[in-house]
Amino acid sequence: MNTVQKTLFALVAGSMVAAGAQAAVTYGNGMTAEPYIGAKIGQYDADGADDAAISYGVYGGAKFTPNFGAEAEYLTTSKESANKQLNSEYEGKVYGLYATYEYPFASTGGLYAKGRLGFAKNEIEVSYPGTTAKLATDDTGIAGGVGLGYNLSPNAAVEVAYDLYPTISNNNGDTDVSGVTLGAKFKF
Repeated sequence: MNTVQKTLFALVAGSMVAAGAQAAVTYGNGMTAEPYIGAKIGQYDADGADDAAISYGVYGGAKFTPNFGAEAEYLTTSKESANKQLNSEYEGKVYGLYATYEYPFASTGGLYAKGRLGFAKNEIEVSYPGTTAKLATDDTGIAGGVGLGYNLSPNAAVEVAYDLYPTISNNNGDTDVSGVTLGAKFKF
């Protein structure tokens, strides 16, 4: 990720988090912003790798209507075996910006379905322990997922999600990447 991309991502993510100060503000058109921040942990599964990695990260966003919003995330992983025969390890990173939609199930209290669709940069770095050799590949493209959430209180919720990240193409072919996460978020 080059400096311009990092700066743009930081500005967008910072803007979303800074919106927390405006949470109680009702705009002239009757809309209110409901910002939130959260943390997540889960599994990052790169096709062709011997082991799935443990993923962890942060996310934040805001709902601009009762159903629609925007979200940014940063996710990184543990080092895991890419190929035991080649003695190689991999780790991944995801930077994403998404539009979100939440559908509350009225008869279940705080249960809701959540979908998100947007763009993400997916990076995988393969290293060979005992050497300085590294191979880094990445791709930016459409990403998204579906999940379920539950509002524990007006200010806190937990979410479980399944996400598809951009496919990474390299000399060895395409690597499809998916993830399952459990997150907790605090709403301002």
